[in-house]
Amino acid sequence: MIALRVEDLKGFTSALFVGEAFDTWWLREASITTYNTFSIDGRIRRGYFTEQEREEKKIGELSSWKLIRPICFSLIRGKRLPENFRITLQLSPTDVQQFLQSVQPDFPVEQVGGLYLNIRYEEQTMYCITGVSLNIFTLDKRIEQGWDAEIKQLLKEKQIAYIQES
Repeated sequence: MIALRVEDLKGFTSALFVGEAFDTWWLREASITTYNTFSIDGRIRRGYFTEQEREEKKIGELSSWKLIRPICFSLIRGKRLPENFRITLQLSPTDVQQFLQSVQPDFPVEQVGGLYLNIRYEEQTMYCITGVSLNIFTLDKRIEQGWDAEIKQLLKEKQIAYIQES
């Protein structure tokens, strides 16, 4: 787990809320504080969609960021900055499988509980904090180290300047 302080707030918020940089990710949860605090639970309600709709639209356990992004953007948009927001994104299972192939191909994908990017904005400072949840205990840190490197690379590709906090 690493904490990266984003230096380019405008570029990062544009990539997050306007661009498509994170559209394939799933939303675990979001909390945005402006004149109220708005909380979003990213879990799909089981009874809302039929099984046929779930299969046809490939609806998983969580909502895609692409679906929720416009709602979150509408909450932070305006003349005043939000007091704070916290967004937890989770890599989709397909992307987890691709990630594992590059980092540790012999690791079973079903043993990965989640690969997370926790985005925190408070006191006019933005942080990206990585997180890995495994369903088994292992002393091998290749997945955690690979995930940290993957997030750094993603920010670099999007030309988002950051400083790694110690």
